Amino acid sequence: MTAKTLLTTVAALALTATAAMADGETIGFSQIGSESGWRAAETTLTRNQAEERGYQLQFSDAQQKQENQIAAIRSFIAQGVDAILLAPVVATGWDSVLAEAKEAEIPVVLLDRQVDSSDDMYLTAVGSNLVHEGEVAGQWLVDNVGDEECRIVELQGTTGSSPAIDRKTGFENAIKDHANLEIVRSQTGDFTRAQGKEVMESFLQAENGGQDICALYAHNDDMAVGAIQAIKEAGLKPGEDILIVSIDGVPDIFQAMAAGEANATVELTPNMAGPAFDALEAYWADGTEPEKFIQTESKLYTQADDPAGEYEARKGLGY
Repeated sequence: MTAKTLLTTVAALALTATAAMADGETIGFSQIGSESGWRAAETTLTRNQAEERGYQLQFSDAQQKQENQIAAIRSFIAQGVDAILLAPVVATGWDSVLAEAKEAEIPVVLLDRQVDSSDDMYLTAVGSNLVHEGEVAGQWLVDNVGDEECRIVELQGTTGSSPAIDRKTGFENAIKDHANLEIVRSQTGDFTRAQGKEVMESFLQAENGGQDICALYAHNDDMAVGAIQAIKEAGLKPGEDILIVSIDGVPDIFQAMAAGEANATVELTPNMAGPAFDALEAYWADGTEPEKFIQTESKLYTQADDPAGEYEARKGLGY
């Protein structure tokens, strides 16, 4: 047997072994819902990753309700799945069901959000640094407003969720030493485009038709896109009359930026499943315990970063 043939045979055996390890592995995925384009992309990429790796994915859409997620996890445990992916709708209230998964020796990986439970209740959490995202968004506004007085309205995410809590904290950290920047109104838009538009309409009415608003900070792009529509309907120019900075990096916000109707976004990658599956594979192979938090990259994009090109690159990702 030649060295080339030997290497080919070893490679083939390695691929077969990998496929065999993946074959038959069943993973339960409790998704929050489909409240945003980013969430839809995360679901699509998770399905794609599972298919590519040969996993059977049991998917459950919680429709933004924690009780649905808890029921789904208990169903996964009863089915005897090999692992559970959980994108938790809120941070609290998970102790009992996570204890049940641990008792059943089923590893749980958190995706893109955190829980308040002890970290020995789950294998790892994959996500961005949510506080840092808010800080990046706030720093962009600090840098672009300078010393001018700036009255800010804030569209918060789902009340009690870790992104809403942390993105608010980070933004406030960034602006706290700048007395000319002030959040004058803050209300949840529940991460949805429709609620973002509705709440922004109320902000505009309360702030002299929007004349007294300098900037909008939205905890996700979908709420920002809804708010852009409200601003336009009020006769103002989004991106000019009211600066707009948000978080996620979904295709529609890049389209808005290309049109001059949004100013900046902080990217949150929807590919949480790749690192999650890598961690599970190492754990299944030899019991390797991953770090309790696997951080993904966050990046600031502005109108100077070819938003039209970014839109084209992202539009087919399932958003």
